[in-house]
Amino acid sequence: MGEIVLSAKITHVPTMIMSEQPGRLHGCRQQAIDGHKEIARRAKACGADTIVVLDTHWCVNAGYHINANHKFEGVFTSHEFPQFIQGLEYAYEGNAALGDLIAEKATARGAFTLSHQIDSLDLEYGTLVPMRYMASEGDFKVVSVAAWCTVHSYESSRKLGEAIREAIEESDSKVLLLASGSLSHKIWGNDEYEANNGTFTISSEFNRQVDLHVLNLWQKGEIATFLKMLPEYADYCCGEGSMHDTVMLFAALGWDGYTGKGELIGEYFPSSGTGQANVVFPVQ
Repeated sequence: MGEIVLSAKITHVPTMIMSEQPGRLHGCRQQAIDGHKEIARRAKACGADTIVVLDTHWCVNAGYHINANHKFEGVFTSHEFPQFIQGLEYAYEGNAALGDLIAEKATARGAFTLSHQIDSLDLEYGTLVPMRYMASEGDFKVVSVAAWCTVHSYESSRKLGEAIREAIEESDSKVLLLASGSLSHKIWGNDEYEANNGTFTISSEFNRQVDLHVLNLWQKGEIATFLKMLPEYADYCCGEGSMHDTVMLFAALGWDGYTGKGELIGEYFPSSGTGQANVVFPVQ
């Protein structure tokens, strides 16, 4: 019998990769990197063998999609930020059976989902960034679920989240479930970036204050209250991928019946105008 052993909402900012390299950004995201490694260590201690990533950098326009290849290997350069992520080599084992089962369960619930084993279907950096740091702490398989959902309702994303948990529990996999995306996500305008030291600042004080309020709700375990404000939060604060990753995550955890408390790992931080954090949610 499988289970979700740990879950988290995590950052995947490209400057984490830049933080490893010599230059002016060296070391700038070490606390975020350390947060990823700590989450992976905890998951491994709980017996996790697979990481399921709800990836807000994988954009889809029809149905839901899962990258569930048997293995992933390649060299990645970001189309969005080629100056930040280029020549990133990766090699991970997949969990095709689990991806297929998630798609089957989601489709049965009314959220049409396809699971793919296509060698030319690359992973996006919402998956590759956390895997770079988490794979160093354990031999994890990976399944990537598209969570930049452009024409999808929150209700159908809830069905997918519920299906993720159902499929995991019917499998033999022990899973770390990750919602990979920012909190607020209003990136600095191109003409404003340099003047505002954009790499290290947030573009809206309103967004920062709402982010901090949301983190406070999570840490106090007031998840039901947060879920009531989630649609407006995602709208007014430009939630990444409309925060479908977060909808899927809490659906898998039990939605407004979830009573766990979030634990902030490291610090909340701004990046390119956006609000970022690593937050662990225990599984009940």
